[in-house]
Amino acid sequence: MQYIQRSIEELVERCDKTFKCILVTGARQTGKSTMLKKLFPDKKYVSFDDPFIEAQAKDVPETFMLLNAPPVIYDEVQYVTNLFRYIKLKCDEEAEKGLFCLSGSQPFELMKNVSESLSGRVGIIELCGLSLREIAGDSFNKRFLPTMEYVQERSKSAKPPKNIWEIIHRGSYPELQNRDVDWATFYASYVKTYLERDVRSLSAVQNLDDFRKFMVAAAARTGQMLNYSNIANEIGKDQTTVKNWISILEASGIIFLLEPYTSSVLKRAIKTPKLYFRDTGLAAYLTRWLTPETLAVGAMSGAFFETFVVSEILKSHSNCGIDYRYCVSYYRGKDKKKALKDGKEVDAKSEIDLIIEENGVLYPIEIKQGVKVTADETVAFTVLDKIENKKRGTGAIVCLCPQPGVLRENVIQIPVWYL
Repeated sequence: MQYIQRSIEELVERCDKTFKCILVTGARQTGKSTMLKKLFPDKKYVSFDDPFIEAQAKDVPETFMLLNAPPVIYDEVQYVTNLFRYIKLKCDEEAEKGLFCLSGSQPFELMKNVSESLSGRVGIIELCGLSLREIAGDSFNKRFLPTMEYVQERSKSAKPPKNIWEIIHRGSYPELQNRDVDWATFYASYVKTYLERDVRSLSAVQNLDDFRKFMVAAAARTGQMLNYSNIANEIGKDQTTVKNWISILEASGIIFLLEPYTSSVLKRAIKTPKLYFRDTGLAAYLTRWLTPETLAVGAMSGAFFETFVVSEILKSHSNCGIDYRYCVSYYRGKDKKKALKDGKEVDAKSEIDLIIEENGVLYPIEIKQGVKVTADETVAFTVLDKIENKKRGTGAIVCLCPQPGVLRENVIQIPVWYL
């Protein structure tokens, strides 16, 4: 299969020249080792997925480090965290940059060990699944913001895909871009490997079948506010267990929890996070939407479209080296807003699907899978005007419209392939 160029490559190469050690994290099968081997062909590659090599690193770490000296790529380092102290010592001894390239598929667990052992010595980079831009071979690499400046620049290379639902259903793992790879077989193997390796190592889960049922229940709620009680009742477990298992999915890069926007002014805001699967293909497999056609017209099409849009926006920030966790949120209030529908005034939810904050400006985004949208669907955006010391920036509806357009002053419509 032909290598797909990753948008984050420039950032990785820059960090390798700046730090003595870099760590590339991300879920399984996002292409971490493939990218590192492509970028640094002269560095020795060592994978701890090999049980023999893992045992060597754990049993005789000093000898292992001598035999596998830098510059070197250590893959799946979450299995040998005892090596971190030796990596630290080597970094302190040498003045040269780019000594170690580490990769691992358990971001949160790795962060704990890195913060303890390699603080100040390592550049940390997250590799997400393939973005829509990467799949299309588009080299555009600016973070998404719903501004006219962004839309004008993006329009130079943005092209609509033949079938956006095929991309949403297929998923973002690089291996699946090879059409000879069977979709169901890939995800069946992925889930099995994930359960037997990552889940067992991250937590003392006694029954993997129970955890598999939990994954299905979580996937069925992608794009929804997280309700621990609801999931617990469905799978017959207590809420404490569900909370622990949600942490496992988050720790291994399977889901993302979008936190609500918090402000003392928004007293009636709901404080519950929203759950999103990082890969729409995996969520479709778990919830048994077996074809793009059934997914596009099914009961969960809106949730999957929203999940896809949120994921693409997060990727655009991550690929620029921006930690999106500090700049994205959502809003839902308990009060109803008035809006026009078919010329009639109706009650509407006080909700903003996504808020991007940058330099004190709040950019509200609504996500709709329709082709035709109206400014009335953005009535909740004005709630942000109440927040002191913040400015409401240009708002947008990301949808399936054929081209960008102005819906009203300070509100635009943006096609999903402009992300």
